[in-house]
Amino acid sequence: MEQISKRLLNWASLLDPNAREQAERASTMPFVFPHIALMPDAHLGRGATVGSVIPTQRAIIPAAVGVDIGCGMAAVRTRFTRDHLIAKGSLAPLREAIERAIPLSAGRYNNTVVATAEPRIEELAKLADKARFDPTSYARNWESQLGSLGSGNHFIEVTVDELDRVWLFLHSGSRGVGNKIAQRHIKVAHEAMGRWWIELPDPDLAYLVEGTDEFWCYIRELRWAQHFALLNRDEMMDRVVRQVGEFVGEPVDEQERVNCHHNYTEQETHFGRKVWVSRKGAINAEEGRPGLIPGSMGTASYVVTGKGFAPSLHSSPHGAGRAYSRSKARKTFTVEQLREAMAGIEYRDTEAFLDEIPAAYKDVDIVMADAADLVEVRHTLRQIVNVKGE
Repeated sequence: MEQISKRLLNWASLLDPNAREQAERASTMPFVFPHIALMPDAHLGRGATVGSVIPTQRAIIPAAVGVDIGCGMAAVRTRFTRDHLIAKGSLAPLREAIERAIPLSAGRYNNTVVATAEPRIEELAKLADKARFDPTSYARNWESQLGSLGSGNHFIEVTVDELDRVWLFLHSGSRGVGNKIAQRHIKVAHEAMGRWWIELPDPDLAYLVEGTDEFWCYIRELRWAQHFALLNRDEMMDRVVRQVGEFVGEPVDEQERVNCHHNYTEQETHFGRKVWVSRKGAINAEEGRPGLIPGSMGTASYVVTGKGFAPSLHSSPHGAGRAYSRSKARKTFTVEQLREAMAGIEYRDTEAFLDEIPAAYKDVDIVMADAADLVEVRHTLRQIVNVKGE
């Protein structure tokens, strides 16, 4: 751990100077308490550094959560082993079945509301009523978005652990409706800064003040979007479970399920004070809490347990963290290099995934070494099937 300043602690041994400067600017905000914690996977982001934990008193920065509210991970451990899958021959039919069951890519959603989604949509509708807002004001089709993956670094994987047990693993968030909610409140925060003649070291550090209508409106809708993201992952996981069961020829017997956010805000107590903790690319790693840390496409992922390390604000990294921007990755790497990196993994061979090549990310082994004080690794997962949207 490196103490950059009294209000900025860093766990990243690999940290781009631009990301460091960005975090230093955020740490100067007067309501930060006790300090910002940079996780081992920290890299440059919008407004706030991705891989940062930002605790604030009586204020909140919407861009510190980001536009994919509630983005996170879900995993299920099955009683199947690798042999159960390999015995069926090619894994391509399994990948294709998952691709048919779950809408992939940006802007692609369900054509109809399936039975498993109905009670979740009813739950979200009731929560929206309590939060005093109408989700259709953000997205008329929000119901059909539940159970859809998205694009970019969102993925679904079939993996095996160190005992060759099969785990199902996925990454997604609150989809289009969450994005619209985030964009609106980021804009409201910007407008508030203008009304109050407040100058900021970075415009995207615009904030809302606790006690104002704008603040509580954001909190209500943020919490709804976070729950949407949680249920979205559960809905997709149920479909993946069904497809795996049909592929093997017998139902999946779930041994364990973990579902955790890594882009979100919650009110917590740290160093004796209640603060709003915004984790932008970080997971809650309080003592004993299960968590999920994915590597990049083609590398290892981890099932972990939090150690409750106080200086890190009970947090840990959320993944490998980008080393190359998407545009730079496309200019730097080739499709053949992607194929080499994905050797032995069933995936859709397409140039569209070039910016997700493992080399575009930090070495996840270094990230996990940096996180040794923050989490304990329970299981190391290796992909055998990868599903992504373009």
